[in-house]
Amino acid sequence: MRQYSADLTPPWKRPKPTPEVPAEPGLVVEEPGTGFCGAVIRCEAGTVTLEDRFGKHRVFPLEPRGFLLEGRVVTLVRPAAGPVRPTRTASGSVAVPGARARVARAGRIYVEGRHDAELVEKVWGDDLRIEGVVVEYLEGVDDLPSIVSSFAPGPDARLGVLVDHLVPGTKEWHIAESVTSEHALVVGHPYIDIWEAVKPAALGIEAWPRVPRGQDWKTGVCRALGWPSENTGAVWQAILRRVGSYKDLEPELLGRVEELIDFVTGSGGA
Repeated sequence: MRQYSADLTPPWKRPKPTPEVPAEPGLVVEEPGTGFCGAVIRCEAGTVTLEDRFGKHRVFPLEPRGFLLEGRVVTLVRPAAGPVRPTRTASGSVAVPGARARVARAGRIYVEGRHDAELVEKVWGDDLRIEGVVVEYLEGVDDLPSIVSSFAPGPDARLGVLVDHLVPGTKEWHIAESVTSEHALVVGHPYIDIWEAVKPAALGIEAWPRVPRGQDWKTGVCRALGWPSENTGAVWQAILRRVGSYKDLEPELLGRVEELIDFVTGSGGA
């Protein structure tokens, strides 16, 4: 007698198997139970250690369906013996396997907002940790003079600042000019918001839409592209997940960030 399967669920309704992903060093994942997001720095029998962008470490068990990778549920597994490590970081620099983070310098890089800081961490995080450079963000450019005054930049404590949409003649431009000195460098990119520094091709769109003057830019972009405008923070996280390396960013941003890193570390000349 022919035996029939007891599972009568149509194939298109059956749950898809969860992909298994080797926990290679540098892989960025999120543990959904705690919301902790970080890069894999160690994988041992039954556990994986993650490091977030602030250098904090957390150890998690390697459980089935235990992590999110670019928003998808995955099962992390221990890599095969002798894993091949990346030869380049996300910024394009030569990777240094096993390199320890340097003790933080006195110098700092400030960016204009949280999204800017998260993008810089995503692409330049490995470089910044090796160089010991900490990235912080402003609440607004208006606060820049008081921050620079309190920081008191000097030869051993340089300050670099990245400003959105820095256009000559604007209020922001005058503020930047007023605080720039031998040991404080303020540079800007041409984009209204850091979102625009992500290449449209990386997001599967033809171009960033134009938003009428006077309308909130992020909200206008979301509406024009059919993205949920009521939660721009979630939209940004989806955008950030599509950034894999410097190749997904516009050169106008790349040059400015590299310039600030060189300035703060002293490798770009005084």
